[in-house]
Formats: sequence, structure tokens, C-alpha cells
Amino acid sequence: MSGFLLTFILAATICGSAQTANLVQLSLDPFVNTQSQHQTEVEPGAFAYGNTIVTAFQVARIYSGGGADIGYATSKDGGKTWTNGLLPGLTIFYQGGTNSAASDAAVAYDAKHGMWLISTLPIGNNDLVATSRSSDGLTWSNPVLVTSTIDSDKNWITCDNWPMSPFYGNCYTQWDSPAQGDLMYMSTSTDGGATWGAAKTSANRVSGIGGQPLVLPNGTVVVSFADFNGNMSAYTSTNGGSSWGSSVTIASAPSRGEDGGLRSAGLPSAAMDGGGTIYMSWPDCGFRSGCSENDIVYSTSTDGVHWSAKLRVPIDPVTSTVDHFIHGLGIDPNTAGATAHLGLAYYFYPNGNCGNNCSLRQGYIESMDGGQTWTSPTQLGGPAQLSWLPNTFSGRMVADYTATVFSNGKGFPIFALAYPQISLNTPFRESIFTIRHATDLIPNNGLRVSAAQDKPVPGVKGTRVWQYYDLDHKWPIHPGTVPVPSEPDND
Repeated sequence: MSGFLLTFILAATICGSAQTANLVQLSLDPFVNTQSQHQTEVEPGAFAYGNTIVTAFQVARIYSGGGADIGYATSKDGGKTWTNGLLPGLTIFYQGGTNSAASDAAVAYDAKHGMWLISTLPIGNNDLVATSRSSDGLTWSNPVLVTSTIDSDKNWITCDNWPMSPFYGNCYTQWDSPAQGDLMYMSTSTDGGATWGAAKTSANRVSGIGGQPLVLPNGTVVVSFADFNGNMSAYTSTNGGSSWGSSVTIASAPSRGEDGGLRSAGLPSAAMDGGGTIYMSWPDCGFRSGCSENDIVYSTSTDGVHWSAKLRVPIDPVTSTVDHFIHGLGIDPNTAGATAHLGLAYYFYPNGNCGNNCSLRQGYIESMDGGQTWTSPTQLGGPAQLSWLPNTFSGRMVADYTATVFSNGKGFPIFALAYPQISLNTPFRESIFTIRHATDLIPNNGLRVSAAQDKPVPGVKGTRVWQYYDLDHKWPIHPGTVPVPSEPDND
């Protein structure tokens, strides 16, 4: 059995003006090691398959990178109850690991082999990519290395769960290498993550960050990511990962860095509906004059090569001062096309130009018609002061990404939420939360908002400055080697 296990359902009352007290706390930092900032959990990834939801996240954030371990929380009954624990064999702090920290948890399910997979980034002399395996989402194996030689960052994982696909049962892990200028790699497993094939680059050896692989019904793998030319891009494999094509541009992606010293990397998020349409989303200031604030925007594709013009999620009017950033997009896999059910969890500042007096909040919004219209947004958490968040080389951290999944037609945003300290001995109170059936919390006012008429402002340039290949400032970029400002990579 991997980790301490605790089955619970906890409703919590959140501070300030949040519109719901229906929070469910999923975990709590159990460590006492001196290296960590305790009572902190950050950066959840998640996946749902049927009634089972698995989320994984950093526990006990360490200033220099990663957490003391990767925690997980699993629901076997569609989000009614949860069981949590820690992944064994990753770090020196838990069950025989040899690494000093672990980061970047991403979750997938392999339906052919009946295997849950959590991809992680063990941090040691080199940062590598590993996979923990479980047949039930509760008992986890020691990690299997995907690469043992390539300095790695910002891994992600997906599996081909289409029974008619010629590559049904293949799983794909993506990462980039800061030591090689964030050259992007892919590796393929055909046995439920027990072994992994050789690391392969795209045909044009593209560099980028935040890769989000997804598999189309015909078995084509689409890897969308943020490139180093100020755009969102994608590349594909049509032969089960034997080789990878050259990248294509999705759209320009100007964005602003958030005020207050918040660690916010501007990473994309991708999800696919039940018919095979991919939605790729990211923070973007292109709809605001002077790049004054970010919106969340998205583009869609059915083949990974041809993408729609980017569209804005109408969380707030473009005339507002609200800045939207770290986010996670999810889609109900039992819906598609004009009735696709989308959910978007995101963080925001009510006033983006907040200097050193910023108020961090968590929001959620849904679309019931494939993004044509959106519900009124719901505030799930906050306001929180940034001093309530653990610190890193690159600012106060709540996450580099967050998550939304669907089970039985219900949306579950999964996010880190911080509270004020209760004593000098407990400087932080930040844990991973979800909502008890978030879809039920959408305002039932019948209002639906469209941004179909909103157009990007010509000539808007991003203000986010890219200075390091990683957000923990281990790999500085030499002056003169970056063509345009862009988002940084991160651990």
C-alpha cells in the first residue's frame, strides 16, 4: 500500500466573498522536513475515467523546486468521497526514494491495460521523467523512469483510449529539456507504462514548453504547446509515435506577466470532446488594448494541423480590469460538437494593475454548447493575499497549471487554495480542493454570454519576459538568443 490513506469528504468555508462554501478538501501536507515550506500543496493535474477521478500534486513545496513528494487523491464514486496518499519511491522523504524533490504531476488512464498513470519529474542531480502505475488509483508502484539521461522539465502524459484506433493502448509522455534550450521530446509505451521507448523529437526539432498531448479517434497524436516565437503551436504523429512531424503555428499568444510577484508561467491547457475536437487554451492579452490584462482564449482543431482563429472566453468584458491567468480546461467526454460541455477553472485578479497589493481569487465557468456561449462565472475561492503562498525563486506559487475534469456529467475544478496563517508556527495553510459537483453551482439565471464578436486588437505585443529556461532559475538564457518575449519554462 502506497502512503497513508485517509478517506473523507470535507466541506470547508472559504474566506471573503466567494460564492460557495461547498468546497471539498482533498489532502493535507503531512511532512515535517526542514527543506519544505509546510502546510503547502500546489499544482494539481487530474484525469477522470467513468466514476474514477485521480488528481496528483506537489506536497510540501520546496523553495528551490518541487515538493517533498507527489500526493494523490482518488475518488471511485464520481467525486462523492476521496482517498488520498503519497507516491512511494520518488523522494528521500518517503518510502525509499533517492531524489531531493518531485514536481510536475500529470495523470492519465490506459483503458486497454486498465492502468492509471501519474507522470512526475523527480528532481536530483538531473531532473528526469518518471511514471507511477496503479490498477485501481489507490495502490501505486515505485516510479518507472521514462528517461534516465535527458535533463527534463514540464512533462505531460496521455493514452490512446479509442478502441478502433490502430494504436489503441499506446501511451505518450512529453517533456522538454532546459539544458538543450527546451528541445521537446516524446516517448511511447505500449504496455501500460511499464516500459518506455526512445526519446524522439519533432521533425524540425522544435523547442517549447507546456506540451499537452492528446489522441484523436484515428490514433493521431497531437501535441500542442507554447513555442519560443510568441505563438502557440502543435505537431503530430500519425504512426503511433514512431516518428513526429514538424510543428505548425496555431495562433499568436501575447500575454502579460502578473503583478505582485506571482509565479505565473502562461502555460496552455488542452482538452478534447467526445467526437475528437481538440480545444487548446491559454492566457492572452491580445483582446486588450496595450496588453492591459489577460483573457483566457482558445483555438480548436480536428486534425492537429488546421486550427480555428482564437476565441475569447467571455469571463469578463474586455473593458474590465480583471486579469485571468493560471487555468485548466476540461470537457465532458460524453459530449461533442455543438453540445460539448466545457469547464474552465482559472485564477484571477479583479484588478490586474495591482502592484504589490494583489487579491488572488479562483473562478470557474462552463459552456454547454461547444464554446458558443458561456455561463456566468462562479467565484470558488479567495480573496487570498500572495503572502499566504509558498515562495520560490520565481515568485509566490499557487500553481503553474490547474485542472478541470468531468465525471457523470459533472464538472470538477481541482485547484490549490490558501488561507491566512493561524500562528507563527504555521505560516502557510494551502491545500488542494475541489467542489462538490461544480456544475450544480453554475448560476441558474439563464444568462449565456458570447464573445463571438470580439476581435483581437491589432499590434498588441506581450509583456511577459522570458529570462530562464526554467522558472526555478537553474538555466538562464544567454542575452541575444531569444527572438521575442515569451513564457518561461518551469519545474
